[in-house]
Parts: sequence; C-alpha cells; structure tokens
Amino acid sequence: MRVAVFSTRAYDRAHFERANAAHGHALIYLEAHLDTTTGPLAHGAEVVCAFVNDRLDAAVLRTLAEGGTRLIALRSAGFNHVDLAAAAGLGLRVVRVPAYSPHAVAEHTLALILALNRHIPRAVARVRDGNFALDGLVGFDLFGKTAGVVGTGKIGVCVVRLLAGFGCRVLTYDPFPSPEAAALGATATTLETLLAESDVVTLHCPLTPDTHHLMNADAFARLRPGAMLINTSRGGLLDTRSAIAALKTGRLGALGIDVYEEEADLFFEDHSGAVLRDDVFARLLTFPNVIVTAHQAFLTAEALTAIADTTLASITAFAAGAPLAHEVKR
Repeated sequence: MRVAVFSTRAYDRAHFERANAAHGHALIYLEAHLDTTTGPLAHGAEVVCAFVNDRLDAAVLRTLAEGGTRLIALRSAGFNHVDLAAAAGLGLRVVRVPAYSPHAVAEHTLALILALNRHIPRAVARVRDGNFALDGLVGFDLFGKTAGVVGTGKIGVCVVRLLAGFGCRVLTYDPFPSPEAAALGATATTLETLLAESDVVTLHCPLTPDTHHLMNADAFARLRPGAMLINTSRGGLLDTRSAIAALKTGRLGALGIDVYEEEADLFFEDHSGAVLRDDVFARLLTFPNVIVTAHQAFLTAEALTAIADTTLASITAFAAGAPLAHEVKR
C-alpha cells in the first residue's frame, strides 16, 4: 500500500525500512508534522502513519479522506490526539501500537529519578568547569524510601519492578489494581494516600478527561513536602503552572518530565537558534531541581523496531481485509 509517514526522522526511516522488507509497502517519508497545511501532502496515500504530536482533528481527517486515505496508522500507544468520532464518520479506520517497549519508558523514568536525586547534570557541568566541590550535590538513598506509581499498566508494572529492585516500599494507585504489581510486593492504595506518603511519585496513566491535570494545585497540596514527581506518560496529566507554584514554595522538591502539555510546537524540532516563546516552559527551565527531556523515553532500538513491526503488520492486515488486532474504535 502507499503509506505517507509523517513526522519522520532518520531513526524512524532506518527501522521502517528494515521492517518493510517483509511487507513491501510504498513508504513516503515526510519530515513535516501532520496538520491542516500539510494534510494535502498525503493525497493518493491509502494509509497515513502519524506520530504523537501530529494533528488528527476533524478538519485534517476530512482532508485525508478526500485525498483517498482509508487507514490512520498511529505509531504510538496514545490516541487522544485523534478525533475518533470524525474518523468513524469519514469511514477512516484507526490502528495504534498498544505496546512497544514498556522497559524503554520505565528505564527512562528511573534515569530521571537518579539524575535528579544525585544532581547529575549539575555535577557534570561543574566537573567540566574544573569545579570539584560537592556542596549542593547531596542526594538520598532510594533504598528504604516510599515510591508511588500512578497507573499500573505494562509500563507502570515495569517501574514497580525496578523500584522494588532498589529496595523501595512501593505504593500504587489504579482504578483497576494490578495483580502483577501486587505480586512484586507493591501495595495498592488511594491516590490521596500515595501522594501523602511517597518520597517519589511517578505517573504512568493514559490521558483522559478524568486524568487531565491529575496533578493540579489540590494534588500538590496533598503531596508529601519535598517529594519528587516524574512524568514520562502524557503532558496533560500535569498542570504545569501548579507545578511551578509548588516548586517555588518547596512543596515539590524536584520534577522530571519527558512530556509537556504544550509540547506540540516544541519537541522533536531544533529551536536552538530561536527565542523560546512559551513563557511557562521557559520558567520551568529556570529551576535547578527540574530536568526536562524532549519526549525521548520511548527512544530505544528495541522500541523503534517494535513500533515499525506492529505498524506495518497492521497495514498489511488492512490491505488483506483481515481483522485489525490493534484497531481503535470510538
């Protein structure tokens, strides 16, 4: 099939080319993000392959359908950026990659925890400047601390396993408690208890109307003073302005994020020669106890391979008229 692949980089192309050897689709790689202005570039493509920051609202979907697109293949697990009702009305089917490498995101979560706790960015910068003083670099042992994991799907369970390996007492919150997390020694509890008792809180839940700004001013008021918060899930889970207020008072002791609620105009592009126009994001970067990575938690060779394999297998199944195992329906 003819497939327009939006928001691609060299690493995407390399992994898709290897995986496509078994499928033989005609892949058209586009560096541009998908939106109302770039939608016409997909004209004639039966399939559009989109990433997390591509726009798939009603207007964009209409443009794609008018150009002959019949399948939207998301190379992501999340699908909150797709107007599923509009897609259904236009006869567009939608597939996703429900799981690629939960270990990739879980391990990046631990990397953020350790880097914040042990002040790694500051320590590296000091040594490069010839400053070998240790003042201001005091961290804490993770062993024996309480860690709270919000969301115990595949990634959350991986994080539970890693934290348990560090000797943490692990609390979890999920509307559907995980037997696997319990088997690893985690204790399921309420969100209020988790926030009040955890030294480290990490978010691993989907973005829905119920979880939007899950970490807001009220949640920060219930947070254990000085606790660390990590978000490698969805930017919209965190009310950034409330996080800044909590950082200023010290209620929030440290923040590590790989996602940002307004990241669509920032992440995956080089803006190093431009003025940063997002005042909220700019303020966030001024805190020494904040680490931001640009949505790279998924970025491992294993995850990229799984994304390409699963996406192309779905496209092949669609071409053959076979059932779509990873279809997303309204």
